Amino acid sequence: MKFIICYASYLLIMLLFEDCHKSSNGAQMEPVVPTNFNLITYDIDGSVEPTNLYNYSVTPIIKFKFSAAISRQTIGASILLNDAISGSVISCSISFQNEDSVVVLQPSSSLKNLSKYTASVATSLKSISGGSLSSSSSITFFTKIDSINKFSTISDSALLDLVQKQTFKYFWEFGHPICGMALERNNGDNNVVTSGGSGFGIMAMIVATNRGFITRSAAVARLNTITDFLTTKCQRWHGAFSHWINGNTGATVFFGNNDGADIVETSYLMQGLLCARQYFNSSTDPNEKVLRDSINSIWNSVDWVWFTQNGAQKSIYWQYNPSFTAPSDIWSIPVSGWNEALITYVLAAASPTHAISKQVYDIGWANNGAIKNGTGYYGYNLPLGPSFGGPLFFSHYSFLGINPNGLTDAYADYSVQTKNHTYINYNYCKANPKNYYGYSANCWGLTASDISGGYTASSPTNDVSVIAPTAAISSIPYTPLESMAALKYFYYTLGDKIWGTYGFSDAFSLQNLWYAGSYLAIDQGPIIIMIENYRSGLLWNLFTGCPEVKSGMHNLGFNAPYL
Repeated sequence: MKFIICYASYLLIMLLFEDCHKSSNGAQMEPVVPTNFNLITYDIDGSVEPTNLYNYSVTPIIKFKFSAAISRQTIGASILLNDAISGSVISCSISFQNEDSVVVLQPSSSLKNLSKYTASVATSLKSISGGSLSSSSSITFFTKIDSINKFSTISDSALLDLVQKQTFKYFWEFGHPICGMALERNNGDNNVVTSGGSGFGIMAMIVATNRGFITRSAAVARLNTITDFLTTKCQRWHGAFSHWINGNTGATVFFGNNDGADIVETSYLMQGLLCARQYFNSSTDPNEKVLRDSINSIWNSVDWVWFTQNGAQKSIYWQYNPSFTAPSDIWSIPVSGWNEALITYVLAAASPTHAISKQVYDIGWANNGAIKNGTGYYGYNLPLGPSFGGPLFFSHYSFLGINPNGLTDAYADYSVQTKNHTYINYNYCKANPKNYYGYSANCWGLTASDISGGYTASSPTNDVSVIAPTAAISSIPYTPLESMAALKYFYYTLGDKIWGTYGFSDAFSLQNLWYAGSYLAIDQGPIIIMIENYRSGLLWNLFTGCPEVKSGMHNLGFNAPYL
């Protein structure tokens, strides 16, 4: 009897169970599918979906808010914090809020300062009901700058000594082993030397001698090696040198389409050689006399008039390209102001053998006065040049030797030009209209430099977030307080990123956490030279003390107390 009752009960239960799996018309019912869910919002250190993803703490708290309670068992492989550069996973503690619909992520130990991280959520994340995250999501953010000094504090004078001495190593220790000239860059072809950068390097050797970094005899020996190479090995066109030179053979190395002479680069070389002639002036040392004689031979052989297309034009032409046939290709780029090439016209007028006329200066360089600007930017009037003044090397390269203080002509007061150009650049970076991370009153300076994947002439009208230390530091004669503040910031605060074997690396972008691994001769040289001009006026005094330079500048209509 019990068996019958139990069996009947079993049949009833089975009938009821089957009925529950059928619809009213007897069809089989589908199993219930869990509902998918979404990420509603996130925040970093309390900032909800921030548009500024920079300057976060090294112990950030990251919260993800979901539309459903999360299955804790699926968190481990689904919510991660990674180093965005290396991809390595950062160990984190995880906690929950709001009945498990909010997941809180925090690094188990401090992150690195000034670094890039990504917090991500994958679709493998599940809700407690078994639903899946509708779509993956990630947040990339940057940690703050570490303001702690990276090196021991020293006096300003000692810091300037250190920067000059360390930067000088580029020209001395890294100079080409055969010809002694300056390599174009440290991360390029180690047989390619630069004529203009070597001119800067020669001026740097004078500073190093005067500061006691090297002996006078060692400097003279190196300079005689250079002048012998220039005289006996290098290709020249009417006395002018190419932009790039093979340091072993003296053969021309193509610079873009330029396969011949570059008169502007030649000018930078002459600027350095004339300073060396003036400095190494011993009447008893035969090696110094040999050096002076060699320099005079090189200097006197440059036919500046020939670079006006042999007198056919009222302008100096930048490049001579002998392998081309069309006149517009043979002679390319008229040297017309305002840019880095004022030194070219000064030296062309100063030549004792092939001097240009004032008319070439007025028409070719000054464009009959169209060189003038006269607009104010950030409260500073700009006498000459393009909007906002252009890159800062415009106020550096020619003025390594030419002293702008008290210098005037028909077109400008050059003390005002160089100072106001620099203050415009400084105030632009301080105002930071593009909101680039890191720009400030201590971190400024736009000029030509390497950038990530290339090279550009940065300026307020061509700002790609890249700061070049040479820009602010080489401006120290014009903006001593602002430049010294930048130098200290580059050294003490960013020194672990940008200070190295040859001083400050070429450039950096805190916006993109990019730091150049390069050093360039044309950027390292002005640092040493302009610091020295700020400290003692050494190179200004040497160059403008040349009798030919005084005469040439007078002939162009310049006036200054030193002329």
